[in-house]
Amino acid sequence: MSVLRPFRATDLFAFNNINLDVWTETYSITFYLSYLSRWPDLCYLQEAPNGRAMAYVLGKAEGTHYDWHGHVTAITVAPEYRRLSLARNMMNLLERISDEVYKGFFVDLFVRCSNLVAIRMYEGMDYSVFRRIRQYYAGLVGGGRDDEDAFDMRKPLSRDPNRRSVRANGRDMVFDAHDITM
Repeated sequence: MSVLRPFRATDLFAFNNINLDVWTETYSITFYLSYLSRWPDLCYLQEAPNGRAMAYVLGKAEGTHYDWHGHVTAITVAPEYRRLSLARNMMNLLERISDEVYKGFFVDLFVRCSNLVAIRMYEGMDYSVFRRIRQYYAGLVGGGRDDEDAFDMRKPLSRDPNRRSVRANGRDMVFDAHDITM
């Protein structure tokens, strides 16, 4: 049986099977370490019985008083472990901690507009598009193409019973990346 456990710094030396996926953003070691030191309770790794990394999630808490929220910086599952509900379970944990510990209004994430599989998965977990951010991924891969836009997807938490953190027409709300404060 696999185990979902806190992400450790040593995991950075054993998660290439996950990070080599085309949809996964890869960051510097200092970036990962800053998350592990600041938000250790929002960073988890799913480990197979043989010790192989299966999936991970990195999250953080951010915002101001009126838009305090949990943010999913990265969630990815190794191709051989997909369709086992690993992402759903990690998202549920991050949402629960964002709600109960950090008292967030919502959880948000950014996803490439071209990543239809992930968008459907997030919509199945009650996330909705809050806005489209033009050229969010510009400069990472080719830059400036429409398929490098991102959807800012959000899910309200218990502190937002009136669902003010979501909007019905989010796909029509287009912003330039340089106008967005994350």
